[in-house]
Amino acid sequence: MAKTDGARSGVSGHEARNASPRNRDTGLKQERAVRTRGQVLDAAAEAFATKGFPAVTVLDVAELAGVTKGAVYFHFANKEALARAVAEEFYHLLGVIGREVEEAGLSPLAAVAQLLERTALAFRDDTMVQAGARLQIERSLIGVEMPMPYLGYTESLTRWLRQAQDQSQLPPGASPESTSRVLVSAFFGAQHISWVLNDRADIAERVREILVALVPGVGVEEGQG
Repeated sequence: MAKTDGARSGVSGHEARNASPRNRDTGLKQERAVRTRGQVLDAAAEAFATKGFPAVTVLDVAELAGVTKGAVYFHFANKEALARAVAEEFYHLLGVIGREVEEAGLSPLAAVAQLLERTALAFRDDTMVQAGARLQIERSLIGVEMPMPYLGYTESLTRWLRQAQDQSQLPPGASPESTSRVLVSAFFGAQHISWVLNDRADIAERVREILVALVPGVGVEEGQG
């Protein structure tokens, strides 16, 4: 019976790999492509966050990434495609923060506070998040369909506020739905003002003010987590 792989024939894993250079070369090329795409996406985020969509060129992104324009176009058809990819990564990162808070097993109101505070730190420290927020402001200038903003974020807050209501942690008559919408509006407005006035250096303090003002039972201590 013919042997079909290294394990059955007694050939070592090293020898088996050496027997298929074409597959090995393909794997290396795929790794390089993934790495290059990541470099390009990070460079696009830096460019969009710093200069805004209208002022950025594909050449700007290529130079920041340390690649050719052709390498950028290999992964992204145009500047609009770059903008959409950055915005998608922005919302992916917000979703990651939400899942991490969910997994922490906090009380509902503490989870609300953690989500807002951790998102604030991401706005302060993460270029991809900063770029995504700026691109959403500039979405009418981009000329391609962008992800719908804030939906998943609002749903997470609403879910936790409903749990808080079930546990009698909200005032009588309070609406989890309207409270979550107000929180999202206040948060994203505060981060924008903090960006314009202080390059987001004070965003954590602004978010704690929102929590104390709008979420009964959430004090500064709970929000700091």
